[in-house]
Amino acid sequence: MSYNAIKIRNATEADTPIIFSFIKKLATYERMDALVIGDESALHKELFTYRHAEVILAELDGVAVGFALFHANFSTFQTRSNLYLEDLFVLESHRQKGIGKKLLSYVAHIAVERGCIRLDWSCLNWNQPSIDFYTSIGAQPMDEWIIFRLKDQALLDLASKK
Repeated sequence: MSYNAIKIRNATEADTPIIFSFIKKLATYERMDALVIGDESALHKELFTYRHAEVILAELDGVAVGFALFHANFSTFQTRSNLYLEDLFVLESHRQKGIGKKLLSYVAHIAVERGCIRLDWSCLNWNQPSIDFYTSIGAQPMDEWIIFRLKDQALLDLASKK
């Protein structure tokens, strides 16, 4: 397989089942299966009705083997919209073939094309293969930041105090 044999394309509504299957496989890889509480219908609505995020697929011989899901975020200091890579996943049988790099390169191209000056993402601290990959392409860990999350009852409690 050559790097040029990898085809990257925008996902369509018909791709919802494969995207959702990749999300479940990613959750398994990240040891977070129990956190997948959504379904294909909700995913379809978010991607293709509300357009809250975008997906590109990597294909080999017409078969999807990986995906990247991303959305806009905003830097107030730069007063610019940027992209946030929510998920990047390649089937285990197709890793180490340049597919992840090609997906990430495509998202970077979209960011530059849209006038973004930054592409951000998170990586689990135990995922050394991904950390090594990201640093090899010039990404820098932002270890001076701590990610916070407000969810479930804490989110509802705070929202009720508006």
